[in-house]
Amino acid sequence: MKKNLYILLSILLLCACSGETVKDAKKETAQPQIYPDYVGVTVPVNIAPLCFCIADEEASLVDAVITDRHGNNLHCQGKESVDFDIDEWHSLLGQNRGDSLSIVVSAKYEDGWHTYSPFAIYVSPDSIDYGICYRLIEPGYEVWSKMGIYERDLSSFDERALIENTQFDGCVNCHSFNRGNPADMSIHIRGPHGATLLRQNDGPFTAYNTKTDQTLGFCVYPYWHPSGRYVAYSTNTTSQLFHGADPNRVEVFDSASDLQVYDVEKNELLLSPLLKQDSIYETYPVFSADGRSLYFCAAKAIPTDSHQLDSIRYNLCRIDFDPATGKFGDVVETILNAEAQHKSVCFPRPSYDGRFLCYTLSDYGQFSIWHHEADLYLLDLSTGESRPMVGANSNDTESFHNWSTNSRWMVLSSRRDDGLFTRPYFCHVDAQGRVGKAFMLPQQNPRRFYRERFLSFNVPDFIIRPTHFDGNKESRLINDESRKDFGVRK
Repeated sequence: MKKNLYILLSILLLCACSGETVKDAKKETAQPQIYPDYVGVTVPVNIAPLCFCIADEEASLVDAVITDRHGNNLHCQGKESVDFDIDEWHSLLGQNRGDSLSIVVSAKYEDGWHTYSPFAIYVSPDSIDYGICYRLIEPGYEVWSKMGIYERDLSSFDERALIENTQFDGCVNCHSFNRGNPADMSIHIRGPHGATLLRQNDGPFTAYNTKTDQTLGFCVYPYWHPSGRYVAYSTNTTSQLFHGADPNRVEVFDSASDLQVYDVEKNELLLSPLLKQDSIYETYPVFSADGRSLYFCAAKAIPTDSHQLDSIRYNLCRIDFDPATGKFGDVVETILNAEAQHKSVCFPRPSYDGRFLCYTLSDYGQFSIWHHEADLYLLDLSTGESRPMVGANSNDTESFHNWSTNSRWMVLSSRRDDGLFTRPYFCHVDAQGRVGKAFMLPQQNPRRFYRERFLSFNVPDFIIRPTHFDGNKESRLINDESRKDFGVRK
């Protein structure tokens, strides 16, 4: 019975993608304009089908034939978009790992069929991690409504909610994993039931109060040490200001910020006077791949009554860290002097192989989400050379980003789609630092999906497997008033 049902479903899928015969088509010399733009991209061998629409929305049918060098092909046709059979798609990509596929697109208009010049996609032998985790949130400023943390399987279209703020009163943010491994995981809760949920080695979550009498406030912007023993945090006194006519809309800025490292095993915050100077704003700490350095962003503080926010510019800095003792070095080194270029660095993210560090560069400040000039740059840690990631950048905002565990893929947030909502994009970075063209997270019907979901994808990060996060269980932990306090090393 199950076998017969499978055969029937296969026939229906074949019929759905066979459709009308493309005949008497006008041959176009140009390549097709498709949405999302997948022309010439490099993709992982295990990515979900790159379903697409015709960008101009005038076509009544779209037809696509994918062919490899051996004559194998995959054909699909649809009214709004092509929706490739997922098993056939993965089979074709698996047979062409490290090779190119040719795609011929035809579109039917009122005057008949048009067939466009073929384009290629390259199937990288470098696979991508199981999935990504992100927050979905309305792109508001003062008031947030429903939001949640979600995970998405990158080899399919499956999405699952970890937790939503309908399960408690507050805001959920700052999800973090140890190199994509959700065995070590943390999530921040803000509001009446504020807490940091933290777990190690797939153990139970504990709800912490991270504010102490020796730090500015609650810990934010977490980054795990590769050993899993430490988590780097900043504490920030944050405000926001509306620009009025400025296209950047809103500015989020710090009036004070410090850094600390939390020792999970000893329940102690590790502090250094070099990382909590009143004259310096320190933020966005991240550990190096070997765990022996702490990178962060630092800017000169401005007077509290100053409104010259466009004068705040952050440099990329580094300090030694000894994982055996939890002690910091005695010198803060400036790795990249962005201030000298009248620019500002935020979101440093070192690759896990220790070769590169990716960062966002904007005109000023440390919260580039609404900075339309913000672009991604790649720092070669072996040579000190820094250059723009041309393949990843666009004419609009590129902001938060992170590396896959094999350091060959990057997920990044961009507003290039419509200038308003952040969408997740991916690009390949090879061993020499060459950056492929970025492509949008695949959806079965991308135009309808992105047009009907009025939410921004916030802080996308890779995960190597499902998180196994029980939202119902952890919401009870959040709603319980009990919290464990962070200690401070004396």
